[in-house]
Amino acid sequence: MEKQIADLSLDGIEARLIQYWEKQDTYKFEAKHQFKTTENSGGQKKQGNSLKEQDDSSARDNVFSIDTPPPTVSGSLHVGHVFSYTHADTIARYKRMCGFDVFYPMGWDDNGLPTERRVQNYFGVSCNPEIPYDPNFSPEQLEGETKNQPENKNPDNKSPKKSNKAKSSGSITSISRRNFIELCLTLTEKDEQAFEEMWKNLGLSVDWTLTYTTIGEESQRISQLAFLKNLKRGEAYMTEAPCLWDVNFQTAVAQAELEDRERPGSYHSIDFEIFDAADNNAVADSSNTNTKLQIDTTRPELLPACVAVVAHPDDKRYKNLFGKTAKTAYFKVEVPILAHKSADPEKGSGAAMVCTFGDMTDVMWWRELNLPVRNVLDKNGRFLPEPPEEIAKAKYEPLIGLNAKQARKKMADLLEESGELKGEPREITHPVKFFEKGDSPLEIITTRQWYIKNGGRDQELKHELLKRGAELDWVPELMNVRYENWVEGLNGDWLISRQRFFGVPIPLWYRLDENGMPDYTHPITPEENELPVDPASATPNGYEESQRGQPNGFIEDPDVMDTWATSSLTPFIACGWEKDDDLFQKTFPMDLRPQAHEIIRTWLFSTVVRSHLETESLPWKHATISGWVLDPDRKKMSKSKGNVVTPLEWIEKYGADALRYWACRGRPGTDTAFEEKQIKTGRRLAVKLLNVGKFVLNENLAPNKYIEGEEIKSKEIKGNQLENLKPEILTPLDISMLKKLSALIAASTEAFEKYDYARSLELTENFFWQFTDDYIELVKDRAYGGKDETHNGEQREQREQDEQREQSEQDEIQSARITLRLCLETLLKLFAPFIPFTTEEVWLCFNELSIHNSSWPKEDDLSNFIDEQTTHKSKGQNPDENFALENFEGENSNPETDSVSDPISVSDPIFEIFELASQAISKIRKEKSEAKVSLGTKVAHCEIITSAKNLELLKLAKGDIQSAGRIDKLVFTEGDTDELSEPNELNIKTQLESA
Repeated sequence: MEKQIADLSLDGIEARLIQYWEKQDTYKFEAKHQFKTTENSGGQKKQGNSLKEQDDSSARDNVFSIDTPPPTVSGSLHVGHVFSYTHADTIARYKRMCGFDVFYPMGWDDNGLPTERRVQNYFGVSCNPEIPYDPNFSPEQLEGETKNQPENKNPDNKSPKKSNKAKSSGSITSISRRNFIELCLTLTEKDEQAFEEMWKNLGLSVDWTLTYTTIGEESQRISQLAFLKNLKRGEAYMTEAPCLWDVNFQTAVAQAELEDRERPGSYHSIDFEIFDAADNNAVADSSNTNTKLQIDTTRPELLPACVAVVAHPDDKRYKNLFGKTAKTAYFKVEVPILAHKSADPEKGSGAAMVCTFGDMTDVMWWRELNLPVRNVLDKNGRFLPEPPEEIAKAKYEPLIGLNAKQARKKMADLLEESGELKGEPREITHPVKFFEKGDSPLEIITTRQWYIKNGGRDQELKHELLKRGAELDWVPELMNVRYENWVEGLNGDWLISRQRFFGVPIPLWYRLDENGMPDYTHPITPEENELPVDPASATPNGYEESQRGQPNGFIEDPDVMDTWATSSLTPFIACGWEKDDDLFQKTFPMDLRPQAHEIIRTWLFSTVVRSHLETESLPWKHATISGWVLDPDRKKMSKSKGNVVTPLEWIEKYGADALRYWACRGRPGTDTAFEEKQIKTGRRLAVKLLNVGKFVLNENLAPNKYIEGEEIKSKEIKGNQLENLKPEILTPLDISMLKKLSALIAASTEAFEKYDYARSLELTENFFWQFTDDYIELVKDRAYGGKDETHNGEQREQREQDEQREQSEQDEIQSARITLRLCLETLLKLFAPFIPFTTEEVWLCFNELSIHNSSWPKEDDLSNFIDEQTTHKSKGQNPDENFALENFEGENSNPETDSVSDPISVSDPIFEIFELASQAISKIRKEKSEAKVSLGTKVAHCEIITSAKNLELLKLAKGDIQSAGRIDKLVFTEGDTDELSEPNELNIKTQLESA
């Protein structure tokens, strides 16, 4: 796809190059390397739980694998996605150019609550497992059929057409579970196509042949297989215990899915009676003046669930009461007064009632103090029709059927009537637990759920997982603290079962006894070769469908797995675990996990848990953590806040490279504001790079000599043929420029090796603007052959007097052209990970293959031009001026004063030639600007005053300075200390011709 220079354009660039990359398989994972497989004496592949049993000494050498975050397919992508995914893409592109076979798959996280909610809103349906499956049901039966829906439009205002083949209630159509799942699959497939198109427009270098979905058959197989292995090893278990419950979604919620939200509340002061059970009399407290015990609570409605009163063991107010009994207010139930170190003496009255269950602290006290259970709430968050055994039904009846908020008010009224409510409730604001995707406060109810061990109740496992976190290379390193804090704070194992519909089914059945009661302690498991299975439609071996739900028959496990239970296995899904051993050895453990910091506790930690349990290893070597995208008010962008920005409009307005530029300016782990100003800067950079390409690749400036000792036509120069250029001489200024370019390559490479893409971009961009603003201006006239009148001024007479200089001048011309070409090619490669479209557009003007399959530049690439050239004498641009490095021995610049603002400066006199020439031309331009004349205005006389060492270096670039400044007469004067405030300072005195 070689382009003509005149055709270079940013218009429609994304569509053109996406098509080209797909046609060329530019980003395809080749997997062409040979790998070893360890065999035992019988010639069979070793099987084991530990990766240490494998000989993978060569299996990973040539592959770089990335565990790409599968985005949730439940709506539209926003710039927060663009931000973090672009960061990962720059690393993928860099590693590919470094010669790695990059394994870069994309997954779609399409199961779980977000998808269910989107389907409910989109189609106006709800799932009712009681309704039988309708094989003739289709989305077309609902108003606003899928095929006609505009992408990413919210259909909440649609009134669904009621089907006579599905039950209807109000404006919502109830459909069977299987029909609901089919709708989920229909909509996610449509969303995934839109997501893929968006990612391609952004320029992600993903191999789209490796795409997977978390609800796909292979993902379900791996999820169920991993669960069965956990079960077999005793790492997965079922238990009936209190769990956090979302009353709206009707499902249990794991600790990792919680978020605190500040909500208004009220402290109610309630009197409990201190009671001595031994003599059945009320007793006074430790002061012998009061028989009442004050309890401050925000949840008075849970009084019928109260099972104890606790206070801190060192609280002097209650020390004499520990071991005694209290009677609860209103219901008059006896409860023990106990000591527990987690009770807060500063909170309320210091004494707290333990209810089963008000919050997770209640659960902890219940478990550690071995207390009974008194349930009062059902799964809908409403008070049960029957009270706990100890509660009088007459007193309990006013609460029956009320939700928590209604019961709170009712209980307060009852306490006020009984005289046991002290004063008015005190208004407060306090954190309340919510499911991160929910809208109602969570309740705690007792249910039967599945768990996977994660160190929450096993100190040895917790210690091992902390060690795994320490082994991982974190970028930035401080993010490890978040991981450690999360693991240290775990108070229970990972609850993985969900009472939902669109997810990976838990692959189990349970036998029923003669009374139809299930045996949960001995689940029936499928064979591994039968996976994936849906136990709701499949039958276990030895049973028939007619036995489902019948005495001596079986029932299925009705639950699905938490979405994280599948997402935690993305390295196993992508790498072909237990299916493609060769691929697995090539790609696992993966090299990189890029992700946002808020899901360290969920996705990252859960993946570490699964990998540790299954392979006794980390799932990847490095984790790069991105920050949040902030809106202009510096608030986090999120769909829930309604402040998100979608990327398509910005790509259409400024181009994908401009948006990528903004994203790549955000450093690892750092929150970054979305700013149109920076996107505009990215667009300006892309346009400038395109124009520089047009200038340098102009056939009038092409290096046309010294390629393998023969002259060739400029159009014959292709790509890395520049490596074969053997100029007899380069000018000192050009050597200095290439020296700086070499330092840039080293610094940019070092940054990328540390996964600091933003640093690499910053260094490259700074160099680029100095290259365009200063170096090109300095050598432009020389590169064109010195045709400018100013260049012919002072030196014309000298050239006419000495025809022998003609060859030297030709060398200088070629030197400028070679340097321009080398700089352009190198800069295109250094920019390629960040602005892939523009760099490719320019690159294809002189190359047949993609820049993204070219090699990353190395310092050695320029050694032929800069190292050898400084070992022998060369002609500078000042008559009779010889240049050699040894001329400046002992004259190296002072590191303390050497271009502190330039991050790639080095203490090297060659390096300083360009820096000084750049400083000189900048000052001359400034003089013209202050005089309010055009930059093309000629300078009749210019005097540069600086140190003796600087003068010797500047003389080597005299002709270029004179030409760029349009100077008729240029003189150098050694300055004294009074004239120069710093050793490297230049003072300029100019006399403009117009003056």
